[in-house]
Amino acid sequence: MDPADLTIAEAGARLRSGDLTAVDLLAAVRRRASMTEAILHAYLTIDHDGARAAATAADVALAQGRDLGSLHGIPIALKDNMVTRGIETTCSSRILAGYRPPYDATVVERLKAGGAVIVGKTNLDEFAMGSSTENSAYGPTRNPWDPDRVPGGSSGGSAAAVAVGSALAALGSDTGGSIRQPGSLTGTVGMKPTYGLVSRYGLIAFASSLDQIGPITRTVDDAVTVFEAIAGHDPSDATSYRGGVPEVRSTLDAGVKGLRIGIVGELSGEGTAPDVAANFRATVDALAGAGATIKELSLPSTAYALSAYYLIAPAECSANLARFDGVRYGPRLAGRSVEESMSATRRDGFGPEVTRRILLGTYALSAGYYDAFYGQAQKVRTLVIEDFRRAYSEVDVLVTPTSPTTAFAVGEKANDPLAMYLSDICTIPSNLAGDPAISVPSGLDSDGLPIGFQVLAPALGEAVMFRVASAVEQSSGFTGRPALATSAGAA
Repeated sequence: MDPADLTIAEAGARLRSGDLTAVDLLAAVRRRASMTEAILHAYLTIDHDGARAAATAADVALAQGRDLGSLHGIPIALKDNMVTRGIETTCSSRILAGYRPPYDATVVERLKAGGAVIVGKTNLDEFAMGSSTENSAYGPTRNPWDPDRVPGGSSGGSAAAVAVGSALAALGSDTGGSIRQPGSLTGTVGMKPTYGLVSRYGLIAFASSLDQIGPITRTVDDAVTVFEAIAGHDPSDATSYRGGVPEVRSTLDAGVKGLRIGIVGELSGEGTAPDVAANFRATVDALAGAGATIKELSLPSTAYALSAYYLIAPAECSANLARFDGVRYGPRLAGRSVEESMSATRRDGFGPEVTRRILLGTYALSAGYYDAFYGQAQKVRTLVIEDFRRAYSEVDVLVTPTSPTTAFAVGEKANDPLAMYLSDICTIPSNLAGDPAISVPSGLDSDGLPIGFQVLAPALGEAVMFRVASAVEQSSGFTGRPALATSAGAA
């Protein structure tokens, strides 16, 4: 097998047995990138020198008997909204072109401390605002299952890289589904932890009360490995959870016998593509056959979650993005005054989707409209939280399709913001609640495109979430690989 097609667990075993070196593993991953990047554009930057040095150091450490952990020598990609010392970090925006941070994000520090090899920075919707990775100032990423389709967003570059084998794992950020939805569309596992379990220090903020970093991997076991490496309290992040990280591995293969699983009626019916709906029902039936108790529940507030999200997230983004003015970093356009220069820089630097959301957010926060829009949205958020709390008093986890459809064509929804926003209808509620959720590949539709199955759990419920996700993975038997990966691997 081409080393680029290994899981983290498989690669780690071969590295420790001496059958594979980190340098050779990196070479395989970079070879896969060289054969697919012209089509996919998953990466914005590949750090050739830094990755080679890290892989060499990983081999030397293993030879000396120093094993730094489960990610030692593993090639990992980073979404380009996580700052990396000395490596350009742009958020796929012209306004940050050329910005080279003087420090690493906490998650990057933790990956490096665990011996991981950072391959490079992946493409995303500008400032993580989008569901297709078409909103990048540097061009769209395409889906390795069908390059005429999108990989989802905003972490589409990370998901495409993992799916095609130009990284064994990647980090993404999830504000309204931006890890799980591209996971669903690319046949990868995408996991959003409980808000605060993974540090946001060094993540360039979109919506601070919603953003969360998490893994994109090929298997649930690999997602656990990355989660364990990056989770934990960080004093540099004021919103970081001060308690312990849930222990998740010991129950990973415990099965679902005796568990109570809830189906959210509002998120699994109307608007779901027939193939997705059929796959969802078959997966639920398999869980029931494995001993789980299935219960249909209603969470009425989720019907308003999308509307609330698209007031809260733009409001927070309008505040967060006010710092990008061309004065301290990034390109700066000249003007007759500071105000004129800032205005020109922002007009030229921000793309249309970012501009749209800044305007929406600024309007929602403006005098006379704050209570009517932002205030009401926060009340709906409270209702969502209460609905989830009631649901988890009756069941252990909730399940939904991850995305109502499989991957759609490039350009199909680009000029219809509402249709694009609806791609995240099943994922947004858990961001509003701050709860963990995961998408697991559960099959293919009639066009041969991946379908994702979403498992949601209460705050700090990662153990039961991973347990159910592992059972879904085993029952579905999903082992599909995109044609672009298999053809590149055979070349």
